[in-house]
Amino acid sequence: MARKTKKAREGGLPREIPVLPLRNSVFFPGAVMPLTIGRIKTIRLMEQVAGTESYFGIATQKAAEVDDPAEKDLYRIGTVARVVKLARAGKQGFSAVVEGTGRFRIDRFVKTDPFFTACVTSLPEEMPSSDLEIDALALNLRNTAREVIDLLPEIPVMAKQLLDSVTDPGHLADLITANLDATIEEKQGILEAVHLRERLTKVLRLLNRQREVLKLSNKINTQVKGEMSKTQREYYLRQQLKAIKEELGDRDDEESGLEELKKRLGQAGLSTEAGKAAEREMRRMRHMQPSQAEYTVARTYLEWLADLPWNHMSDDNLNLDNAMRRLEADHYGLEKIKKRVVEYLAVRKLKNNMKGPILCFLGPPGVGKTSLGRSIAGALSRRFHRISLGGVRDEAEIRGHRRTYIGALPGRIIQGMKKAGTRNPVFLLDEIDKVGNDFRGDPSSALLEVLDPEQNHAFSDHYLDVSFDLSRVLFIATANQADPIPAALRDRMEIIEVSGYTREEKINIAKAHLIPKQLQEHGISGKELRVPDKTIGRVIADYTHEAGVRNLERQIGAVCRAVAVEVANWDKSGKRFSKKTVTEKKLQEILGRPRFHNESTDRTAQPGVATGLAWTAAGGDILFVEATRMGGKGALILTGQLGDVMKESAQTALSWIRSQAALLGLAKTSQVHLLNDTDVHVHVPAGAIPKDGPSAGVTIIAALVSLLTGRKTHSDVAMTGEVTLQGLVLPVGGIKEKVLAAHRAGLRTVILPARNEKDLDEIPDNVKEDCRFRLVKTVDEVLREALTPASRSAGSSRRRPQVVNGQPAARA
Repeated sequence: MARKTKKAREGGLPREIPVLPLRNSVFFPGAVMPLTIGRIKTIRLMEQVAGTESYFGIATQKAAEVDDPAEKDLYRIGTVARVVKLARAGKQGFSAVVEGTGRFRIDRFVKTDPFFTACVTSLPEEMPSSDLEIDALALNLRNTAREVIDLLPEIPVMAKQLLDSVTDPGHLADLITANLDATIEEKQGILEAVHLRERLTKVLRLLNRQREVLKLSNKINTQVKGEMSKTQREYYLRQQLKAIKEELGDRDDEESGLEELKKRLGQAGLSTEAGKAAEREMRRMRHMQPSQAEYTVARTYLEWLADLPWNHMSDDNLNLDNAMRRLEADHYGLEKIKKRVVEYLAVRKLKNNMKGPILCFLGPPGVGKTSLGRSIAGALSRRFHRISLGGVRDEAEIRGHRRTYIGALPGRIIQGMKKAGTRNPVFLLDEIDKVGNDFRGDPSSALLEVLDPEQNHAFSDHYLDVSFDLSRVLFIATANQADPIPAALRDRMEIIEVSGYTREEKINIAKAHLIPKQLQEHGISGKELRVPDKTIGRVIADYTHEAGVRNLERQIGAVCRAVAVEVANWDKSGKRFSKKTVTEKKLQEILGRPRFHNESTDRTAQPGVATGLAWTAAGGDILFVEATRMGGKGALILTGQLGDVMKESAQTALSWIRSQAALLGLAKTSQVHLLNDTDVHVHVPAGAIPKDGPSAGVTIIAALVSLLTGRKTHSDVAMTGEVTLQGLVLPVGGIKEKVLAAHRAGLRTVILPARNEKDLDEIPDNVKEDCRFRLVKTVDEVLREALTPASRSAGSSRRRPQVVNGQPAARA
């Protein structure tokens, strides 16, 4: 339009000029003021006027809290300004120094984008007909201003010199108003006073009011000066300092911090309950001094509220193929867990607002439970946070401390949410079975609310004292044993068993993960070291005895260190280092003699020894039950640090043998047999390790029958099962771990209770191919499979009848 270039008034002010909104202050003609430019519209305005002699207008906002003002939010009378100095502050923003040149009135707004542009009219000062009245008002104003300066000793002396240097009455009125302790409305009223006499009168009225306030303040100060305590004096001085800084436009750092904190709280997306709590604490803080202890407690609380992710959620990667590829790359095997993660992603893809499941990975150490949680977080593209619960005994570690003392903090759950920064992270609660309790509370009970999908949408931390939503968190707990976990807590979790690895699985894990990791950590490349599969298998069989792979990784690290010494000492005369292949012979030179070997053949060479299977926190293991007899009165001696349940199993076994003595060939009649004059001693080696459980029942019977009949047990047979007085074999737990332990020990025949047949589905296929499983229902079947045939010289080569409930059973 042609209007943009047309001049409309004296002094060369264009008809249309850009308008800059100003908050918390009124800019006067003749003043020079620094501005920090941060709003987008204001930045665009400055970019246009920068480097030119263009004028622009500055108009004060009616409400300072409005971040993006509209036309109705600006006063219509402002100050024409020009840029004196302009510098860029940071990546986005300017720091400018502007000078006011005159007043203007906004007639109408022409544009609001990219910044305000208005059609304006210049407002020159209206001088009265009598100069004498103006001179009198100006003199009175100057003298009153000197009195105010005298009442404020902290004002520098140069302020009076500046006052005397101003000769123009209008400029003097504007200068004094800019530094008066007055409201924005009062200052705007003086800016709008175009008539000089009206302006001088208004300024003089405000200045007189401030002078009377200062006089009264000094009088009160003099009266109470002698009685004022140190704290009161500091408070009074702070209030004075605050008022002075506000007048000078230099806001107090603490006040600025509160405003920043209030802004952060507004952007945090607090819940309704949390928003009310924040407003309540903010009101309390404004009536407290920063030096008070309660002030620090309140501020820390508000900062916690502002830092928590109330609404921020990361986007899930719901690509099922990508998740499976990530899990396959990070972990070998563990098909059940991988399947469960893919199922979760599928349901999450179909139902956007589903609650996070509560998974518990149960298994021995070293099988990858913790690293699996990290891989799941990576597959979902979620933040990962781990909390170690081992040894936690204080309930406040979970629920937080109450805000009754300095230093109180939220519990580990809320702390973890703050560190994660999102409402839907993957939370790993490590070693949940090792949570303790004492006089400070029961942390496992506090976890009930955290791990309950029906309650954790309103989790209450003692420190926050407001509800926080944990329903979108994917909680993963890890444990070595299920028994120490309280039943109520165990009921809230979906337990997924992570059993030990087979020999083949360990070889694949070593090749894909452990060896590359150790090579990198020891500074060796794959071109300098080669470990064949046979060597890895020898390390597994001879130097490790575990369900997981931690010790295997240590042994591989020892091999890498030995090769690293050779590489470091290699003569760099130009010869190329030949690739080192660790053979089985070289392995023994590095790691020493084998630490483990199959003892079953040696231990079962004599009658009275049977090989059993046991479940431990570190996976499955084999154990030997030894029995011997001596003259006595039929007593039973038990050693090996056996628990009560295992002692009862031994007594049950002996009672069954005594009841079947005649059928077993131990007596002429059922009433007279050799056990009447014989003491029996049952011992389970590794006596320093406590042992308990009912599953050794069949092993104890096999050892006792072997002793009493002189028949050895097969060296490649292992067994497990609970027995009853009627000779039945009952099912037991931990079948997968026990079978893997037998497989590691080279035992290829495993006797199991018939009702444990369903547990064979969890056994890896390669183990099923290597082992023979004998499912038994009675003790007679156990003895037939476990013991060698009776010798002919003993006259017992005949097949003995099966016995159930004291009666011979029909043969199959």
